[in-house]
Amino acid sequence: MAVNGEPSFRQSVDLMFNRAVAVMDLSPGLEEKIRVCNSTYTVRFGVRLRGAIQTFTGYRSVHSEHMEPVKGGIRFATSVNQDEVEALAALMTYKCALVETPFGGSKGGLCIDPRQYDEHEMELITRRFAYELIKRDLINPAQNVPAPDMGTGEREMAWIVDQYKRMNTTDINGAACVTGKPLNAGGISGRVEATGRGIQYALREFFRHPQDMAKAGLTGKLDGKRVIVQGLGNVGYHAAMFLGGEDGARIIGIIERDGGLYNPEGLNVQAVRDWLAEKGGVEGCPEGTFVKDGAKLLEEECEILVPAAMEGVINMSNAANIKAPLIIEAANGPITAGADEILRMRGTVIIPDLFANAGGVTVSYFEWVKNLSHIRFGRMQRRQEEARHQLLIDELERLSADKGLGWTLSPGFKQQYLQGAGELELVRSGLDDTMRGAYQSISQMWNGRQDVTDLRMAAYIVAIDRVAKSYRSKGL
Repeated sequence: MAVNGEPSFRQSVDLMFNRAVAVMDLSPGLEEKIRVCNSTYTVRFGVRLRGAIQTFTGYRSVHSEHMEPVKGGIRFATSVNQDEVEALAALMTYKCALVETPFGGSKGGLCIDPRQYDEHEMELITRRFAYELIKRDLINPAQNVPAPDMGTGEREMAWIVDQYKRMNTTDINGAACVTGKPLNAGGISGRVEATGRGIQYALREFFRHPQDMAKAGLTGKLDGKRVIVQGLGNVGYHAAMFLGGEDGARIIGIIERDGGLYNPEGLNVQAVRDWLAEKGGVEGCPEGTFVKDGAKLLEEECEILVPAAMEGVINMSNAANIKAPLIIEAANGPITAGADEILRMRGTVIIPDLFANAGGVTVSYFEWVKNLSHIRFGRMQRRQEEARHQLLIDELERLSADKGLGWTLSPGFKQQYLQGAGELELVRSGLDDTMRGAYQSISQMWNGRQDVTDLRMAAYIVAIDRVAKSYRSKGL
């Protein structure tokens, strides 16, 4: 429901969908089939805690089964409601289609504040919620595969996979029922950093397209660009670390729950993260100037703004004050439909969420494949690759000695060349390739059609077209 003229998150997703299908050649029936959420299951279950029964409400929504299994995280937050879960499930459908992972879209949520319960209580609650979903095949390696989201992580995924295996003792593919697990429980290297790493790869690809950069009034590379990050959780932290540590960007602002930190010379992201972990907020952190109204930092001068926390942080009340020429949506739905229109009219370039934060689902796909194949990536070929490289190095050095050339390979080159690709390197390579390919498809759409005005519209068109083709191939 709209509040003060501001569309809700669910309405924002529908409005963005409508902008895309308005310029597509879809039959009304197929358009409606893609738009609607297939099903939403609401569960209310009791858990005995502290000598009394407490009742919790959870959801699992399936937006589209044009491909199966369906994929989407489970979030634990007090803000969880049916509309939000269904909107997030729709985003997952389009996200998976855009980056060509063979999943439909789903999402889950439990209305709870995890900070109010200790670890044992959280395990009891999580296992009971998982039990309610598993017995209805709403967690299943072949039908519905959850992952972590806000308020959940490796710990919760380990509990869920163990609960699934207890209930399905003969399912040899049981580990694939969820992704985002710890390494010792069937997880994959690089999953924790995946969404933040995807933000980095998305920005790198954007900066390889001079025509797109010109639309944002930007030149050069990421090196030296001023960046403000809103939310230093898993996604924001990794994105800031990679952009600042590997690409030379300057992280001048970090916004958290209790306020923000600003330093025009650049913040030490790791030091801020350590302070946040110890104190629970950024107030008092010596790395920068504390700003009590952290949201005001969204309006500071910078080249790149990275909203990486909750939806709707950029809305109709502050959109006109945003100065960043480039915004990359690390969170789901951080810009409302109303704000999106204001920013587009002002010429701001927005790299949309359904592309920008698809790193998580991409590496989740790799983890799912790893679980189904029952072997770690790189295990079969890594040493053979190193042996072949060693043969080449030995032959070059032999030729140099025999011919008296007197040259040697630099130690740094030899070490890098001789190191075969392990799981982490292969995961990063696959993610980079995925993000590049997806961006190229939406950039081509953006630049190739006069009626496609921005990257979000282009991304929705590419994604919806792929979903439509899947449905048509099924005979719909």
